[in-house]
Amino acid sequence: MIDRLRALARGRQAEDLAVQQVQRAGLQVLARNARFKGGELDLVALDGEQLVIIEVRARAVGRFGTAADSVTPTKQARLVRATQAWLQQQRCHQHRSIRFDVLAFDGDAPPQWIRHAFDVGGG
Repeated sequence: MIDRLRALARGRQAEDLAVQQVQRAGLQVLARNARFKGGELDLVALDGEQLVIIEVRARAVGRFGTAADSVTPTKQARLVRATQAWLQQQRCHQHRSIRFDVLAFDGDAPPQWIRHAFDVGGG
């Protein structure tokens, strides 16, 4: 139970830091923790005219791989489905190109922002 609470606190802190980093880079945050059946979008932002879906991952230690490694094909599919659901609610953004990024926090290392972390067939 204590470990789960620590993980949740670490995740919230990573998301707060991610928002700050994204805004410093000039992106406009449109949504945070948008939840849908089957998935959640940590951050949705605009980078100019491009819609950016940012998955925030945090790991205390790397014994199970890096935070970025945890964005598996299954997780990617959930992000795509959640993005589709978000776009159904936010029709004004349906015309935009979409980029999927990962902002990874591993222990005390500087965050790693992986732009274009994965592609979706033709997207």
